[in-house]
Amino acid sequence: MSADIIDGKAYAAGLRGKVAAIVPGFRAAAGRAPGLAVVLVGEDPASQVYVRSKHKATVEAGMESFEHRLPDTATQDELLALVRRLNADDTVDGILVQLPLPGHLDENEVISTIDPDKDVDGFHVVNAGRLAVGQHGYVPCTPLGCLMLLKDRLGDLSGLNAVVIGRSNIVGKPMAQLLLAESCTVTIAHSRTKDLADVVRRADIVVAAVGRPEMVKGDWIKPGATVIDVGINRVPGAEPGKTKLVGDVAYAEAAGVAGAITPVPGGVGPMTIAVLLRNTLVAAHRRAGVPLAKDAI
Repeated sequence: MSADIIDGKAYAAGLRGKVAAIVPGFRAAAGRAPGLAVVLVGEDPASQVYVRSKHKATVEAGMESFEHRLPDTATQDELLALVRRLNADDTVDGILVQLPLPGHLDENEVISTIDPDKDVDGFHVVNAGRLAVGQHGYVPCTPLGCLMLLKDRLGDLSGLNAVVIGRSNIVGKPMAQLLLAESCTVTIAHSRTKDLADVVRRADIVVAAVGRPEMVKGDWIKPGATVIDVGINRVPGAEPGKTKLVGDVAYAEAAGVAGAITPVPGGVGPMTIAVLLRNTLVAAHRRAGVPLAKDAI
């Protein structure tokens, strides 16, 4: 057998299209477009690429994109002052501070200074708490995108065994909470898990988010399981001096066993920015008191 490929790029394009279709109605009701502010500190090349992609997608969706760039010499106080200004700015519905920050800055303090109701990245401890107890908040974009792909593929997830490999605050922990909310039986596995391969073999759903290239082997996968590969790892390519992107799952091996699998690239990656736009649109509606149909996005 050969696994079906879960096309995250196509799903993300559809989600961005839904967001763009809702924006004109919000603009008519609120008298303004939804606004996303992105803060970039320093000159990290990967972060600059991400910020450009977010700006482009935000504008294409008909939203306002506010970019704020600070030098890598910016102080903690300067960054916190900017965040507080954005908290108070009524044209800004979502605030995203691009991580990682330069080493002299305290990421946790910066995140905790963002207004939880503008925290469209879902990293604030208040939003983590809301997710844990089942209240409405903002969920980190990557795990929410993974859940959308899973539900699109499988429909009702109730009763399925799910293993999440990785326990980060950004992916692993919120992914587990989302799957629990869908009535899955959830195991969070990690580098210290004993007999990790055996744990994974029991899973109907495998979400790999550990950051180790091709760690999850094909013989770890239960036949017919759905595999979501969150990993993006750059490794040496076939030609000297060239590199390639691979996931946390040994794709060719797993694709011969799984029922469905996300590729790298083109799987989970495109979902992250699409969900960011979705979260910003939701935030705009909530802040402006404009109703949004529950299943609209």
